[in-house]
Amino acid sequence: MFRHHSLERSTRESLFARVQQITKARRIVLVLAETGLQLRSGGAKGVHGRGRHRTIGLKTAPAHNLRELIRAKRAGVDIVFLSPVFPTRSHIGGRTLGRRGFARLAQEAQLVGMIPIALGGMTARRMRTLTGAYGWAAIDAWVAA
Repeated sequence: MFRHHSLERSTRESLFARVQQITKARRIVLVLAETGLQLRSGGAKGVHGRGRHRTIGLKTAPAHNLRELIRAKRAGVDIVFLSPVFPTRSHIGGRTLGRRGFARLAQEAQLVGMIPIALGGMTARRMRTLTGAYGWAAIDAWVAA
């Protein structure tokens, strides 16, 4: 998922072009965290956000509880990022789903046709301990300390 909203436009576009090359070479799906207008360029395969996006491609959204999961389904989301599963720097001191909470939400997501992805304090080791996750996403797990 490409976010980087804080970058100046030209820097952001340059970084997006580099990320696009890498994801294409590695056959990784690239999703934009915005309106989807850039999807027309063919660089991204979907859009991430809470709104109803009229796009061609994948639609992803975050969900932290059942209410947000229902909202995501109504918005036509294909892949839902359930978070935070474990403590994370992006939600310091925040409530986490834990293994059981994640498993319950993941089951609900699957029942209505969404693919659940684990996010928040995730590592490869923690992924192996979860029930119902199709995959996992992270920031810190990919960045050297």
